[in-house]
Amino acid sequence: MPPQSIADNTLYYGDNLPILREYLGNETVDLIYLDPPFNSNRNYNVLFREESGQEAEAQITAFEDTWHWNQVAEQTYTELVTGAPEEVSRMVGALRDFIGPNQMLAYLVMMAARLVELHRVLKPTGSLYLHCDPTASHYLKVVLDTIFGPQNFRNEITWQRTATKGDAVVKFGAVHDVLLFYSKSEKYQFRPVYVEKDDAYRSRFRLDDNDGKGPYRLAPLDSPNPRPNLTYKYKGYNPPQKGWRVSKELMAELDANGELHFPSKPEGRISRKHYLNEQEGRKATDVWTDIPPLQAAGAERMGYPTQKPLALLERIINASSNPGDIVLDPFCGCGTAIAAAQKHGRRWIGIDITHLSIALQKYRLAAMFPGVTYRVVGEPEDVESARQLAQDPDGRYKFQWWALSLIKARPLGGQEGSKAGRKGSDSGIDGVITFMDDNSGKPKRVLVQAKSGGVKSGDIRDLVGTLDREKAAMGVFITLEEPSRPMLTEASAAGVYQPQVGQRTYPRVQILTVAELLDGAEVKMPPTATTFKQAQRADDGGGVQAKLAL
Repeated sequence: MPPQSIADNTLYYGDNLPILREYLGNETVDLIYLDPPFNSNRNYNVLFREESGQEAEAQITAFEDTWHWNQVAEQTYTELVTGAPEEVSRMVGALRDFIGPNQMLAYLVMMAARLVELHRVLKPTGSLYLHCDPTASHYLKVVLDTIFGPQNFRNEITWQRTATKGDAVVKFGAVHDVLLFYSKSEKYQFRPVYVEKDDAYRSRFRLDDNDGKGPYRLAPLDSPNPRPNLTYKYKGYNPPQKGWRVSKELMAELDANGELHFPSKPEGRISRKHYLNEQEGRKATDVWTDIPPLQAAGAERMGYPTQKPLALLERIINASSNPGDIVLDPFCGCGTAIAAAQKHGRRWIGIDITHLSIALQKYRLAAMFPGVTYRVVGEPEDVESARQLAQDPDGRYKFQWWALSLIKARPLGGQEGSKAGRKGSDSGIDGVITFMDDNSGKPKRVLVQAKSGGVKSGDIRDLVGTLDREKAAMGVFITLEEPSRPMLTEASAAGVYQPQVGQRTYPRVQILTVAELLDGAEVKMPPTATTFKQAQRADDGGGVQAKLAL
């Protein structure tokens, strides 16, 4: 039975659907943010192509993702039709009739199954933000309306993620993402957010009495609703038709403080002075243009392709949760939502299907929050569990990807987490670490192989040959078993790598066991590895967050 309370910050490795069902109890989460796989940086006109390869009539710019209409999608569809609430069953059936069994339907079916579970784990006072782009936001809104109820739709938020776009020559440039904001019920948490005061906002404060209080603007004191008890004359000025906004006592207090403006004509209306330096700013609307996208060379950028700005997640977390609440990100990627939750005193749960993502989040948390504690569920914690992973029928590739994550190497030759693919021909390379060690601007590479068994000295000779062929600087051989003496001899014979004359040297080929890596061993290499950039400490900046209305 799933736990009904969550005490620890936790990272889960694996498919989020079974993890949600196994580990998360009903109504245990306060806020959910999810950024499912999508990519609008390139055009993929494939989601309305039949899986047979036949061109469908409708075409759409698509996601670069791992969803396909296959046996898993068909099984999930059947589970929804037969086991989900009736309205969900009818909805997915209608979608199949409408768009057919193609990749878009596979995506929507997989998302619907997960959204049913996310609705289950969300507290009655909780909210969900789904980050997507216009390619499928209209379909996802139908799915969310069905699961959460159209009455619980709160906003379709437009976030301008870039200022310019190359496709503007053939259409209007696509520069925004969409965030669909739903609550579990009418009793959801929300605190308005004030954005920073910009020039347009400041320009509204044009008056100044030169009394040291600064510029101000005038605001009416008319009541928006009839207030017979607040219908009174003040200093000879008649009340508005519906009465004043404030009592006569408060009116006198504002007058004494010099906060009232009296018109020159008796038929005019008294106004209140709103000083610029006393205002929080304007409240955020559903169009967000004040949170810039991450720049390629920005301090916050870590190299993860779908990384979102920390300020974006800070706004969501602070507006829709309180300190101590639980934030869940079931597609947590490089962990921006988790970092924002940790920074602002929330508990958190992150789930991802790639070992590299889980590794990146561990490195990011350690860099931003030294000494932070959390659990990791689903990854090997010792040599025996690593051996069990390698012995799994599908475990060979999972073992390799996990082993690569221990040294922050990027997998090559396959797509980690793919539903349909398998690791292809890798030319003797399983992963790569890129670094720069001089002023030439040219990247250098460390090529990585990971083996779960049957290692021999010939493997090291092959790795050396691969380094020569690929003109790589260094090589790392990760092994589950202890290396033999001939293997160590071959590695030593490969020589050393020296960035520049007079600088430190590094073994050109290094053999690292899983046991050593689990014990904290690291690759000996120049300190500028760029697989992913290290995150800043949380107190070093890392995102500008607008103030909240209290």
